[in-house]
Amino acid sequence: MLTRPIAALAALCLLGVAPLAQAADKPSDPQIAHIAYTAGVIDVEAGKQAIAKSKNKDVVAFAQDMVRDHEAVNVQALDLLKKLKVTPEDNDTSRALIQAAAAERDKLAKLDGAAFDRAYVENEVAYHKQVNGALETLLIPSASNAELKSLLKTGLKIFQGHEQHAEHVAAELK
Repeated sequence: MLTRPIAALAALCLLGVAPLAQAADKPSDPQIAHIAYTAGVIDVEAGKQAIAKSKNKDVVAFAQDMVRDHEAVNVQALDLLKKLKVTPEDNDTSRALIQAAAAERDKLAKLDGAAFDRAYVENEVAYHKQVNGALETLLIPSASNAELKSLLKTGLKIFQGHEQHAEHVAAELK
């Protein structure tokens, strides 16, 4: 996931404020689809890393939930896009998220034990806060297609639950 400074940069990108995103334009449905899908893939990859590295049963269970839920939402998103004949459009925001996530995975790879667990879960809290904020303030309001908007709203509800779950696990690790 993302460290707080990188999460802040990614959030700015998601919110369209950073120079990497076109702040004057709201994202198109194909761009929204790509951003949302990318955010899900990033959390799946982080979850898989945690499953492989952590020895803490609560952290592993949380990571398994993240993998399962984000993969399921991404399958639904791909099915919807196929139905609508929409091709996700790569964009600067998605590329910035991918780059930040790769750096964070590298950082987490160097940690072990409780240090890894705390860093992973803290980043999950920060990541879900940022993604949920972007969904609420930019992606959902910008979506033109009603079915895409509905899927994003469903995802937001699921991901708000993830944020609360991550906060609970983080509190247990302290």
